[in-house]
Amino acid sequence: MDSTLVIIISGIVGIAIGFAVAKIMERSNVSNLIKNAKKEAASILKDAKAEAETNKQHKILQAKEKFIELKAEHEQVILARDKKIAEAEKRTRDKESQVSNELAKTKKATEDLEAKINDYSNRIETLEKRQAEVDRLHKSQVEQLEVISGLSAEEAKNQLVESLRAEAKSGAMSYIQETLEEAKLTAQQEAKKIIINTIQRVGTEEAVENCVSVFNIESDDVKGRIIGREGRNIRALEAATGVEIIVDDTPEAIILSCFDPVRREIARLALHKLVTDGRIHPARIEEVVAKTAKQIDDEIIEVGKRTVIDLGIHGLHPELIKVVGRMKYRSSYGQNLLQHSREVSKLCGIMAAELGLNVKLAKRAGLLHDIGKVPDTESDLPHALLGMQWAEKYGEKEEVCNAIGAHHDEIEMKSLLSPIVQVCDAISGARPGARRQVLDSYIQRLKDLEDIAYGFQGVKSAYAIQAGRELRVIVESEKVSDDNAANLSFDISQKIQTEMTYPGQVKITVIRETRAVNIAK
Repeated sequence: MDSTLVIIISGIVGIAIGFAVAKIMERSNVSNLIKNAKKEAASILKDAKAEAETNKQHKILQAKEKFIELKAEHEQVILARDKKIAEAEKRTRDKESQVSNELAKTKKATEDLEAKINDYSNRIETLEKRQAEVDRLHKSQVEQLEVISGLSAEEAKNQLVESLRAEAKSGAMSYIQETLEEAKLTAQQEAKKIIINTIQRVGTEEAVENCVSVFNIESDDVKGRIIGREGRNIRALEAATGVEIIVDDTPEAIILSCFDPVRREIARLALHKLVTDGRIHPARIEEVVAKTAKQIDDEIIEVGKRTVIDLGIHGLHPELIKVVGRMKYRSSYGQNLLQHSREVSKLCGIMAAELGLNVKLAKRAGLLHDIGKVPDTESDLPHALLGMQWAEKYGEKEEVCNAIGAHHDEIEMKSLLSPIVQVCDAISGARPGARRQVLDSYIQRLKDLEDIAYGFQGVKSAYAIQAGRELRVIVESEKVSDDNAANLSFDISQKIQTEMTYPGQVKITVIRETRAVNIAK
């Protein structure tokens, strides 16, 4: 039991000692941990202080840089403002200097003006005195002349005016006549030479167009096939082409009647195709007419292209080329319009070359001068103005447009091409055989010429000769003097120009004679 107790006590003592040792060791460890923690805390604090110091320095640097940047910007703003102020001051100084100069000039001009005004005032005063003296002397001379002549001043003046008026009129007519004769001697020969050479160098072709075409057939059996059952074929043809088809007792012929040559040509070609093919019925007729119309349109374009190529004209608008091609199927006064336009174009080109003008523009204007005669739709405008509008629309030059519009004096001529086109148009129309005229209108034109001459005082008789190209006027010698004869001829020509339309020109010849007859017995 004692051993056990000893053991127990020993165990307790050992435990106590072990506990005490453990406590001592624990305390030692805690002390070490505290020391280490203090060291670590001191180190962390030191690092934190160093980092804080670094951040502080960095922020200070950033603040300094920002300050420097703001300072530079502020200085730039101040410099720009100072520059503007300096410029404004400079402008102000310049304006002040300019104003000063202007004021000085104005002052000088004012002084000069005042000096001139004073000078003019003195001169006017002197002139008034002299004028009063002259008026007094003139009045005195007039009174003396009235006493000497026995006429008043007003009566003498009237007599003198009448005498001078008659003398001046006679002298003016004489001068005009001499000037005209001199101009004829110097200009007429050269003008005739140019025109004759131009006409000689142009080959003319005559093409006569009617409003009726004749379609020849092999036999009368074909007529029945063209007419069709109850006339359905011929009605289909007339409806498709717009041409009146006349089938009468004329052997082996059908008449196509229409004022539009293009439609008439389409009908003729379509009939030829139908008769050759043999299949004639309404559906086939419509098909053939449509194909023929397309063929004619292509031919019109081809004719236009060939024409402008032959004449050496380039850069023409496609629509104008088409219009030129359509001229082939148009006529004016019985003259084929395309042949007429080609002829005028060649005449214009040659005449422009002789006169030293632009040949290409002249040919262009000559070819296009009558395009207003082939409109797609009806228009109330004269063909010259309509053609000018088309030319302007499709980009033609101003000289060409003016020549087109002025070739019948519809507008004012603004270039030398305009009278050339007008003259060449008249030459082409006046060529013998170029145009057919209705007899009634021809006779009426001759009568109108004679009536215009009879409308003047002193005309005894008038005769239109040379197919209306010349007008012979016989005047009464008692009523019309030699000097007045030239004036009468000019007045008649001006009235004919303004009141009549005619191709070419009309020559007016005034004849005055005095006969004294006595009989010796």
